[in-house]
Amino acid sequence: MHFSITNSPHTDRPNSVVENMLWVIIALVPGTIALTWYFGWGVVIHMVLAGVAAIAAEAFVLRLRRRPVKPAIADLSALVTALLFAVAIPPLLPWWITLIGILFAIIVVKQLYGGLGYNPFNPAMAAYVLVLVSYPVDMTTWLAPRMLDPHPLDFLQTLGVIFGQGLPQGMTWDAMTSATPLDVMRTELDMNKMISEIRQSPLWGDFGGRGWEWVGNWFLLGGLILLYKRVITWRIPVAFLGGLLVMAMLFHFLDQEAYPFGLFHVFSGGTILGAFFIATDPVTASTTPRGQLIYGALIGILIYIIRTWGGYPDAVAFAVLLMNLAAPTIDYYTQPRVFGHREADGE
Repeated sequence: MHFSITNSPHTDRPNSVVENMLWVIIALVPGTIALTWYFGWGVVIHMVLAGVAAIAAEAFVLRLRRRPVKPAIADLSALVTALLFAVAIPPLLPWWITLIGILFAIIVVKQLYGGLGYNPFNPAMAAYVLVLVSYPVDMTTWLAPRMLDPHPLDFLQTLGVIFGQGLPQGMTWDAMTSATPLDVMRTELDMNKMISEIRQSPLWGDFGGRGWEWVGNWFLLGGLILLYKRVITWRIPVAFLGGLLVMAMLFHFLDQEAYPFGLFHVFSGGTILGAFFIATDPVTASTTPRGQLIYGALIGILIYIIRTWGGYPDAVAFAVLLMNLAAPTIDYYTQPRVFGHREADGE
């Protein structure tokens, strides 16, 4: 008779960072395809650019620190950071802004804190906030979705625009670009327009903007893949979306012409991506069961507050970074009772 002795926790398979990162990359595929279909080849170009820069930057810093390069590169964490950053930025963002963002994410936010497992902030979102605050015009200039763009750019034209060759002859920025649904809604509400009046524009779909809704649906499919493979748990995404929906529906019922329907917030901007791919980062998120529910719900509430009364229409990155700061405190006060221990008197 043979016995096998293993260390705890006793699970049916080891927890592999590489495997988890690989599943995150796979889960990003449906949303990336949809994003490329509706908003052009810039998404893919930025993914390649950011991915190469992230891996090179990580290798460079590890050599400076005299640490092994190959294991850190092989864990795919730098690549995941690059891909998440790339799908969050506008498709025609100039190449050098993409480089600034991803170098900041890897060198400053990740490696200067000690590498994977030590960074207090989500690197992709920290990079996004840096370039958004530094280059607000470039970071808020999006292409119109395919069905509203009469002259979509092909791959070579997109490559030329990103690398500074300018628009093809006969095309203008005003004709090609469009504000995001969140930008449009916020701007026109500030002009005292009613929501029923705003939604008469061809920009709108069932809940959010045309094209944007389907991008959200396909990122949702990727999130469900992560849940099925147990790469993430349900608590943070459900609490995140629940907190946002509760706030949105509460104010919508108070005034339906001044506050959009709750699903508008779910299917606009980076909400779905944030709920399943960003907020669930195992390094920077809360780790206790109760803490994850509090952490996710507060992110959703903060997103609504910033979108409605703050200065930035999307707000996912800001809300996640703020709650990254709070995660250690949340975990401290939500520690589960140790098995076999009784609660202290008075608790």
